[in-house]
Amino acid sequence: MLKEKVEKVLEEIRPYLEADGGNVELVDVTSDGVVKLRLTGACGHCPMSTYTLKMGVEDRLKKKIPEVKSVEQV
Repeated sequence: MLKEKVEKVLEEIRPYLEADGGNVELVDVTSDGVVKLRLTGACGHCPMSTYTLKMGVEDRLKKKIPEVKSVEQV
């Protein structure tokens, strides 16, 4: 169920990433609330990708889904 919630929020975020030529792929959601993502396209090579992941994606996921504890890039 948590994985479906995460995917729903990622669908809200994707248009912003796609506007810059990137995207995000959900790899896994652990039982302790760690979301593992892969940034793709332009986002996968961008020097600001860590900032995007933590300040953008992680922040949005934590606000919308309290069970999410952190986001890791894989």
